[in-house]
Amino acid sequence: MDKMKMESVDMTAQNIEKIAALFPNCITEAKDDDGKMKKVVNFDLLRQMLSNDVLEDDEAYEFTWVGKKASIVEANKPIRKTLRPCPEESVYWNNTENLYIEGDNLEVLKLLQESYLGKVKMIYIDPPYNTGNDFVYRDGFAMSGEMYAEESGQLDDEGNRLFKNTDSNGRFHSDWCSMIYPRLILSRNLLSEDGVIFISIDDHEQDNLRKICDEVFALRIFKRSFHM
Repeated sequence: MDKMKMESVDMTAQNIEKIAALFPNCITEAKDDDGKMKKVVNFDLLRQMLSNDVLEDDEAYEFTWVGKKASIVEANKPIRKTLRPCPEESVYWNNTENLYIEGDNLEVLKLLQESYLGKVKMIYIDPPYNTGNDFVYRDGFAMSGEMYAEESGQLDDEGNRLFKNTDSNGRFHSDWCSMIYPRLILSRNLLSEDGVIFISIDDHEQDNLRKICDEVFALRIFKRSFHM
């Protein structure tokens, strides 16, 4: 029996492999925290290879928010989890062509990367509209004891902690952007070349979602479905 891989795909390692395919001379090795050798990018050499097409200062047009860098790290960070089959809760287990997964959507998207990378024809998502009454996942934010005591009663069906993103929150829009950004990055990786993504949203975050999609999907064509 093959040993199960109890960890999701390392997206950072995948990105390094993509750079290596284009610029193999820019890849070298270094020791990680455990003393093992790993591939790393020589950015100084890569900068030379790209010559004048490298941004040299901080002034450039971009859409950013507090927490964006952390949300990028969150998208690339592997998790040590796997999917658990539930035949007793399933219908026609031996011959069904459908798959229903329950769990934290960010973690599930990470687990799907290896098997469904570039193979998905259509994705439909219906994220929180951020109306001030939505509960969204708190991805990677530190939580004090007081905040835990106040919010620990809000859990999803899998036990993942949620928090109510009210408009009194100083990071009201930033927290929503940080929530949706890594999920869209992982969704993009799953789409096939002719794949399409449909997103339901309303006016509260329509403008921010449009900017994020323009950045994440770049030249890809995608559909926007607005529920008013």
